[in-house]
Amino acid sequence: MSPARTLATARRVLAQLRQDPRTVALLLLVPVLLLVLLRYVFDGDPGAFDRVGSSLLGVFPMITMFLVTSITTLRERTSGTLERLLVMPLGKGDLIVGYALAFSGLAVLQAALATGVALWLLGLEVAGSPWLLLLVALLNALLGTALGLFVSAFAASEFQAVQFLPALVFPQLLLCGLFAPRDSMQPVLEYASNVLPLSYSVDGMTEVLRHSSITGDYVRDVLVVSGVAGLVLALGAATLRRRTA
Repeated sequence: MSPARTLATARRVLAQLRQDPRTVALLLLVPVLLLVLLRYVFDGDPGAFDRVGSSLLGVFPMITMFLVTSITTLRERTSGTLERLLVMPLGKGDLIVGYALAFSGLAVLQAALATGVALWLLGLEVAGSPWLLLLVALLNALLGTALGLFVSAFAASEFQAVQFLPALVFPQLLLCGLFAPRDSMQPVLEYASNVLPLSYSVDGMTEVLRHSSITGDYVRDVLVVSGVAGLVLALGAATLRRRTA
């Protein structure tokens, strides 16, 4: 890997995103609008909004970054751009990490905007530091980016890329403890939830919601989410094809 080539890849992706301001606007604003909607859904129960809203600050970045990354990468593959890039002296690691850096930069803006609106405009109350919430949100965005890069290798069209969302993300959403405590699920479902990264993201958000200082469980949750993101990025580099099928 070459830092110069990696940064050049990140700059190229960001330049392409700047040419599509509507996509960028939707990426930044949709999570905020959904949080506003959720706030008024729970208008009579602020405690429920604190519990659910803090968890969704980690869920929304993962879903949106998964979609935009998988579709963008697939579009470059089907148009032949990816094949032309890999013919050049550009390693797979340079390409994958460059994409991850570019989309992570966008994720910083998305997560910061959603977290700021939730805390200071919508009245989300947490015991811990807002920076701890932001860290988990950013790691989830990186995880979504890594998953999007990974699944784009197995999709032949943008429609197929979108179909990976219910296949990979929705089961995690159902089992992460957002809708029901994980220890109240059937044993096989509880075991499955214990190996899914989104479960640890929700647990990390819950730790910030309940505790004023960093706990050992929070550190564990952050390490698990970041470790899975790094592993999936490595798998994405390993499955990246130099030739378009």
